[in-house]
Amino acid sequence: MDPTAGARKLQTLRSLMTGHTDRNDERRILDLLEGATAVELNHLLLNVDLSALFSDVDDRVVGPNHRTELLELLCVKRASELGLPVRAALVFALQKGVTHELAERMLRALFLGLRSRELTDFKNLLDGRGNSHDLQQLLFHDVDDEHIRQDILAHIRQEAESAPSGENKVLSDIDDTFLANWKDTRYPPKTVYPGVLQFYRELDRGPGIIPGREGDLTFISARPRDPLGFIEDRTLATLREHGVGPAVMLSGAFTHLLGNARIAAMKFENFSRYVQLYPEYGFVFTGDSGQGDVAFGERMLQEHPESVRAVFIHDVVDTPESVRQKWRDQRIFFFDTYVGAAVEAFEVGVIAQDGVARVARAAQEDIGRVPFDSEAQRQARLDELARDLLRAQALAPLI
Repeated sequence: MDPTAGARKLQTLRSLMTGHTDRNDERRILDLLEGATAVELNHLLLNVDLSALFSDVDDRVVGPNHRTELLELLCVKRASELGLPVRAALVFALQKGVTHELAERMLRALFLGLRSRELTDFKNLLDGRGNSHDLQQLLFHDVDDEHIRQDILAHIRQEAESAPSGENKVLSDIDDTFLANWKDTRYPPKTVYPGVLQFYRELDRGPGIIPGREGDLTFISARPRDPLGFIEDRTLATLREHGVGPAVMLSGAFTHLLGNARIAAMKFENFSRYVQLYPEYGFVFTGDSGQGDVAFGERMLQEHPESVRAVFIHDVVDTPESVRQKWRDQRIFFFDTYVGAAVEAFEVGVIAQDGVARVARAAQEDIGRVPFDSEAQRQARLDELARDLLRAQALAPLI
């Protein structure tokens, strides 16, 4: 692309979008985009406010339907010339506000125009913004037309059969799993558990020599979701403040806040949708023993035995060893520290051996920063960690 020509076209486009855009301006915008080379078109769309562009160009009761023409140009006729980030940006713009019938048809065209690994990468881009406007929100809430939704899901399912990712999506609860925040009094309130962040990284990395793609962490929580997504966005921001990288949030509902059975049912409803979005992946879940996660994990394994690799349960209610063993036989592994979780994860084949060592080192570093309420509390947790470190050392002597 000639940089000068590209800059000139971008300046022209922005100028046409400034102030009132009449039908003549709209026609010039369409002509500019139609006449742009593939490289120029990608450059223009990455450097202009697409939401504003779609708002500026109108359909009329009497007169030209320029918005329809614009969307068909970008989402259908020239979509194959656009890079995945540009196609994702088109989805973000279409997702803003109320998603009308025309926008939903364009969303279908964008999804059905992608195949195999490109479709997987596209979905992960849509889930990578770190806010409530994620892939599940798009397909199960913003898209109202059931036929369009099913067309997209059928395409996702068909493409997954020919292109399995070979990787796992890492699902986790938050309260008493990521940080002490409900029943767990063994740590000061709001403490991020020693080693948990590294445990997520190792699950995301996978068991192979070559690491899997980063960014496959999804939190599935009983915390309610409000219609505008403010609670979900705030929860994601809080997780980032505590060191979590890119993540997706699947929230609950106010009606499911009471009772472990309701919490488990809400989580499973979210998971059932999530499986439809990523059928090419396996799944690993980490939860706790205090709030319905065992029942949720059991149902995951019962209804999706080929997809769910393992369930890890942070024990906050002193579950007896005999009960733990019963669950272990069903691939539900109880643990006291994230070093213990890493040992179980290695033995079931979802993290690498050197990943156990990395979790062990991280847990040892993290526990030294915990402001325990008493020396007795500190010593109890150190003893717990020391016990699991012995198990880890048997697998990875360099710990």
